[in-house]
Amino acid sequence: MHFRHILSALARHRIAVCLLVLEIAFSCAVVCNALFLIGARLERMHRPSGADESHIVQVHVRSVAATSPEATMAQTRTDLAALRAIPDVANVSVVNQTLFGGSFNGSGVSLSDAPKAPSVTVTQYFGNQQLADTMGLKLAEGRWFNPDEFVSDEQLEGEGATVPVIISRALAQHFFPGQSAVGKVIYAFGTNRVVGVVDTLVQPRDYGAAEFYEYAMLFPVNLSYAEGTYLLRVRDASQRDAVIRDAIHALKTDGPLRLLSPKDATTLEAAREKYYRNDRAMAWLLVGVCLLLLVVTAVGIVGLTSFWVAQRRRQIGIRRAIGATRGDILRYFQTENFLIATFGIVLGMMLAYGLNLLLMLHYELGRLPGWYFPVGAVILWIIGQLAVFGPALRASNVPPVVATRA
Repeated sequence: MHFRHILSALARHRIAVCLLVLEIAFSCAVVCNALFLIGARLERMHRPSGADESHIVQVHVRSVAATSPEATMAQTRTDLAALRAIPDVANVSVVNQTLFGGSFNGSGVSLSDAPKAPSVTVTQYFGNQQLADTMGLKLAEGRWFNPDEFVSDEQLEGEGATVPVIISRALAQHFFPGQSAVGKVIYAFGTNRVVGVVDTLVQPRDYGAAEFYEYAMLFPVNLSYAEGTYLLRVRDASQRDAVIRDAIHALKTDGPLRLLSPKDATTLEAAREKYYRNDRAMAWLLVGVCLLLLVVTAVGIVGLTSFWVAQRRRQIGIRRAIGATRGDILRYFQTENFLIATFGIVLGMMLAYGLNLLLMLHYELGRLPGWYFPVGAVILWIIGQLAVFGPALRASNVPPVVATRA
């Protein structure tokens, strides 16, 4: 098969070919960037949090009457005992902020106590001695807090405080690259000596640059229920709903003069699903856009190829009459479509790169990895070959007798 003959035939239909090339190029540019965006959304949705999400439920209680800090703390101890007594509850704690929640509690952290020292905003978790076990955190190096190191919220922020801290591995690598962070000093609430490093601990919600997501600190602070949320770790994930019902009943019984709604009690997995609801919707929207573009491109290929087959019936009949087989005719149209698709894909890759630069400039999107280009090319080549197969098959069935007709 001579490509020169195919190119010569395409040159006689320059306008139609150019339109189809532009359509394929546009589809290639959009599909490559859409696939990249979908991949980025999926990666974001499945980022590990470091917590044992499948075994954690959270219950938030609101106080409706002003009470003394001592009375509130006494009520908290009563609540913790009642929640710990629920069957299938392995541990209970109070935490100042929950993963995939609506709040962000953070402070500036630096390696110097100088007033203008460079700092990074890092999220901070306050919790009692059971918090690490309740969340299912994994210690990478160092130790957990000792019982005598736990303080109140006021003591943490007091002048001259020297409360120990446990930090995430990502934060340790940021401040102390290539070194062990255990024993080092950071400055967040006064002088804080690092006693441990957890493998993974992340922000409760996205705040700041993407690399800050895994920057987190854990402080030994005894909180009351009015300052945080109850976290419960269940032994059997299938019993989470039953534990939530029992927890609500226990808390209403222990403290009737408080607000507690079933909406304030949920599993951590449900909280994750709700938090990433918009990302999931965007991913499906982009999938729909890709499918629509590919369908439109396929319809364009089918329509144009069918038109060319109708125009070339006599030439096809002549080729059949001088010995061309049905396979020759089929391969001719498939090769022709492959060339058109290739021209469109090459132009589309350049457009995809330009579109990615535009998104990087205005939406802080990452650079489009090179492997998305061959993926987009293969998809469009396959779509083109499938779309042209029907009209090409009809062309191969044109009988040689057509050549003898006027």
